[in-house]
Amino acid sequence: MKTKKTATRLKSAVLALTLTGLLGGCATSGNPKDPIEGFNRAIYAFNEGLDTVLIKPVAKGYDAVLPTPVRTGVTNFFGNIADFFIGVNNLLQGKPDQAASDLGRVLVNSTVGILGIFDVATSAGLEKHEEDFGQTFGRWGVGDGAYVVIPVFGPRTVRDTVGLVLDVAADPVSNIDYVPTRNSALALRLIDTRADLLPADKVIEEAALDKYAYVRDGYLQRRRSLVHDGNAPREQFD
Repeated sequence: MKTKKTATRLKSAVLALTLTGLLGGCATSGNPKDPIEGFNRAIYAFNEGLDTVLIKPVAKGYDAVLPTPVRTGVTNFFGNIADFFIGVNNLLQGKPDQAASDLGRVLVNSTVGILGIFDVATSAGLEKHEEDFGQTFGRWGVGDGAYVVIPVFGPRTVRDTVGLVLDVAADPVSNIDYVPTRNSALALRLIDTRADLLPADKVIEEAALDKYAYVRDGYLQRRRSLVHDGNAPREQFD
């Protein structure tokens, strides 16, 4: 019961923080996609500091100590859990063929792949997709809303922030009742994901004069592409 209350408070805090930024900083930028840029840059700086001091060093150690097959197994295990809800979102988006493929991946990898540690499904021709509730909202015409940066979670839009709350609510890892196990699993998933992103750090450092703007624009372009399954229509400009 206490765990569920904590999760509810976390979800409420994310929404409250987003709304506070939108209401309190709506006139701080002339960029229509990023009207609360001052607020966002402050949260971005906080996230960068947290990453530099804690998350990135741990991810580097994780990457250096664990053999590649072990790291791949961890990534596959959490990816297998995600595939189920990717399938649910594909179904909600009216894409039954992709949903069947996603759920087939879960079945194959959970059994032949030993709880998802081995990605047998990809070799069998079952393609991995990337879907979430934010994309599902976008699929049915819900606009992005303003760009926002959330502590720890990073870049989002208002639409994707609402989707994130649903993602967390449905996530089996976030809802494990036994707190030590849940926290350990969440930490492992976070570090594993950050370790997978280490090669991108150098690219961003070399390519970006303004890292904040580079990450923001890259995020918005990528989300637009994902919502439209890689075939986004041309944007209209005044």
